[in-house]
Amino acid sequence: MDVSRDASTLVAYGVSREIIDPLDEDWAYNRVLEAVGALGPEPLRDGDGRIRADEGVDVTEGEADFPLMGLLGRLADAAVANGVAADTAQGRDIAAMRVAGALMARPSEIAHRFGVVEWESGVTAATDWFYKLCCDVGYVRREAIARNVGWTTPTRWGELEITINKSKPEKDPRDIAAAGAAKAGGEVYPACQLCMENEGYPGRMASSGLGEHPARQNLRIIPIELGGERWGLQYSPYAYFEEHCIAMSREHRLMHVDQGNMGRLLDFVDRFPHYFVGSNADIPIVGGSILSHDHFQGGRHVFPLMRATASEAFAMDAYPNVGCEVLEWPLTVLRLTAPEASRAELLDAAGHVFASWDVWGDESVGVVCEEFDEAGVRTRHNTVTPVARKLADGRYELLLALRCNITSEEHPLGVFHPHEDKWHVKKENIGLIEVMGLAILPPRLEAELDAGTLTRDQIGQVFAGVLEDAGVYKWDEAGRAALGRFLDSL
Repeated sequence: MDVSRDASTLVAYGVSREIIDPLDEDWAYNRVLEAVGALGPEPLRDGDGRIRADEGVDVTEGEADFPLMGLLGRLADAAVANGVAADTAQGRDIAAMRVAGALMARPSEIAHRFGVVEWESGVTAATDWFYKLCCDVGYVRREAIARNVGWTTPTRWGELEITINKSKPEKDPRDIAAAGAAKAGGEVYPACQLCMENEGYPGRMASSGLGEHPARQNLRIIPIELGGERWGLQYSPYAYFEEHCIAMSREHRLMHVDQGNMGRLLDFVDRFPHYFVGSNADIPIVGGSILSHDHFQGGRHVFPLMRATASEAFAMDAYPNVGCEVLEWPLTVLRLTAPEASRAELLDAAGHVFASWDVWGDESVGVVCEEFDEAGVRTRHNTVTPVARKLADGRYELLLALRCNITSEEHPLGVFHPHEDKWHVKKENIGLIEVMGLAILPPRLEAELDAGTLTRDQIGQVFAGVLEDAGVYKWDEAGRAALGRFLDSL
């Protein structure tokens, strides 16, 4: 198989996007050959001896228009033909990422370049550069993301955002819970898909004996510091919104929500004030899809929750400089705001809300905060989903969604989880992104839309009902009274 045309085109593309320096083009071409198990032939060259793209291919096409994955796919086919990749979809993906990784600079060089851009032009320019790089090398799967179907639906709670996710499979809540219960660390390397050791990892097949793991040769992580600890910043391969990023702890440890991690959220928006950041809840059912590694999600998007109005204000006398409001939202969300000078007071107030909610029960509305086994070991059921951002006037905003993962005979997957009458639309956990009003729905729904079994408005209204199911205090007389009792306790 002649790989010269595709390998040459990829190198010319890399030079045009400033992924590789023109002085490195011969080296890069040979790296691509090595990645696909080829020993030649020589590359295509122009009149000046520079490596050029195949005839008719414009490597300067718009960022989202260049068919990068198709090019990588053909080179993956060459790897299969040369016996260095398995003849499966997974094997081809591993080969494609190996090829993409052949063009990437070392992590230290990427981190240095990020720092230079930040120093010269500011942090927004630095993230702009880094995000473009992650897209241009195929780590952010723009072509897969473009297949997602999205729209907005007007509801009682404002315009909710709906996405049918065609790029990733639907997950079962029981699998998510099992992953969260798994011990941190262990013999498998990397321990999970969020570990920083994924940077440059070659991937492995499901048949490897260690389980399937994606290839990450084209992953690069920017080192950052949060709460005095080493963390990393990367972008999500299957972004659900603008510049969907992930911050993850250097240490592989279980997800946890506490005042310390809420402080790290504020550290993040101090460093990246143009991004929001949030944490999934840290217990099964109400937590996100990866509970085994401490991490946050953020990005450059204004969610429906962030546009929600206040239904009432309340006060916590010990924290006079903190504004406190209940938002008009299907989940129970408290909004705390404070000026930069009152950062420590804001964190203390948030910690007080969290600690109070941790031990707060109200069986009149089904809220059970804890259970004990025969040995007296406590299982906690209450936590929060926190979201932080910097407002235009410089104030901090912390949004705290109250969560409870208690189950019952009627609702074995969770009392405050999507109820069974809505599983035809959403059965997965309601994590951080859904809490903020963006539905991530399974691809099977597209067929129902096409068949007319469901309309877009019906799906959106069901999602609104899903969020209402997740709310611990309903918008009825009993729910408002119960919320009042909790607020009074603060």
